[in-house]
Amino acid sequence: MDDAQIVERIDALVREEHQLERSHTDQPLDAEEQERLRHLEEQLDLAWDLLRRRRARRAAGGNPDEVELRPSDVVERYRQ
Repeated sequence: MDDAQIVERIDALVREEHQLERSHTDQPLDAEEQERLRHLEEQLDLAWDLLRRRRARRAAGGNPDEVELRPSDVVERYRQ
């Protein structure tokens, strides 16, 4: 997956996240929707992590294609 594909993935995830949130402006999300929102947020974190690491590898003169997707339990433990 190249940078453009990752950005497209991020855009799609953000669109779905916003659509889910907008569809419930005056009522809470049910359990299934809350789980979907959590999953979307996790997938966004993974995609952003991958994109940042690819850009850093490129800036350091390395091959960004050598950067692999990290497991979600690693990325989710980062401090924001």
